[in-house]
Amino acid sequence: MQDILSHLKRGERAIIIDVSSIHIPLKLLEMGCLPGNAVELVQVAPFQDPMYLNINGSHLAIRKETASHILIEKVTHE
Repeated sequence: MQDILSHLKRGERAIIIDVSSIHIPLKLLEMGCLPGNAVELVQVAPFQDPMYLNINGSHLAIRKETASHILIEKVTHE
């Protein structure tokens, strides 16, 4: 089931399917925000923005608007 990264809930895991490079800063791509990489939502800031993510072992924070341009497939079991 495909979804967007901004819809992840705390603790959920997914695989990045597609990244709209027009809307994604190059720095995020360099930090591993690429198709095929695993992502987990670690925490969300008090006003729901930014999102704190673990992408293949790298921790980074991104805005919800940016996350809405990243297609994911949720991982239902391990």
